[in-house]
Amino acid sequence: MSDLSQRKTDHIELALSGDVGFRRTTLLEQVELVHAALPELSWDGIDTSLVLFGKRVETPLIIASMTGGNERARAINLELAEVAERGGYAIGLGSQRALVKGGGIDHAVLPSYQLRGVAPSVPLFGNIGVVQAGEMSDDFLEEMVGAVGADALCVHLNPAQEIIQAGGDRDFRGGLDTIARLATSLSVPVIVKETGAGISRATALALRRVGVLHVDVSGAGGTSWVAVETQRAEGDAETRGRLFWDWGIPTAASLLEVGPASFSTVIATGGIRNGLDVARAVALGAHAAGIARLVLQALDKGGVDGALAFLARVTSELRTAMLLTGSGDLRELRRARHVLGPELRGWQGQP
Repeated sequence: MSDLSQRKTDHIELALSGDVGFRRTTLLEQVELVHAALPELSWDGIDTSLVLFGKRVETPLIIASMTGGNERARAINLELAEVAERGGYAIGLGSQRALVKGGGIDHAVLPSYQLRGVAPSVPLFGNIGVVQAGEMSDDFLEEMVGAVGADALCVHLNPAQEIIQAGGDRDFRGGLDTIARLATSLSVPVIVKETGAGISRATALALRRVGVLHVDVSGAGGTSWVAVETQRAEGDAETRGRLFWDWGIPTAASLLEVGPASFSTVIATGGIRNGLDVARAVALGAHAAGIARLVLQALDKGGVDGALAFLARVTSELRTAMLLTGSGDLRELRRARHVLGPELRGWQGQP
């Protein structure tokens, strides 16, 4: 097994059962949605649907980017694709870095990312790191997107993870220039996605200035990828990893941070655990919310039906929050009155 393939396997095992969670919260619990005692709504009339990258989905839930690159990842991805198609959820691929071999696509690895045979109708997002994207031509990236039938390409930012990871990237110069190039040259939309450390206001405004329209804040409070790499690290890297285990901007705070940039699409991942978290994220400006680890754990425990049951519960909880705030659809939920707790208020108005 190659080093990259082994790392993918380690990541799956740690995501399923490892001690890799943040020891701080998303701060979503500090978003108090104001109760509507007269909601003037019927449960069945509440509309949770939206259009994501040209495709209508019934709920604003995304099975967030997780894995790919080896046979175990392929089996997991195919089951997740079945969950997405049967439930009508968008789905993201794990990093497609493992697809690259000798400057071309490794067709032995490609099947672990090809989900369209199982999930033909839902939004599907490709995924590549910004450092790797900077080394790839537009034509190659188009080929990589086309090979999996992606509706959009996530360009992920993960300096905190990489700096702890053995053999990880150490030079992050030129990332904004790469994103500016891709935002204007690719045939599919580009989603700039963090990986558990959040996006700040300064970064959001810089991204918006170079033409980025879509972001996934992926804030702190769920799985810490610094923690994942710390569990695999030794020596100085492990010591530094334990120090920076909780590094990042909490998910709720990152939603406040990106608000002034006025993106067309804001996705909230990072510690989303239930439908109330989704509702709180939407009230802070998110259009959709991604869940990764809890879906993977539900799949591991109960198979496709177990993952579907988990996501159906989250949707039911979201619908409950919408009814209790008098929000007939997601647009109304984004305008729902809410009160922020003191720690989250501290993020408001900060430059």
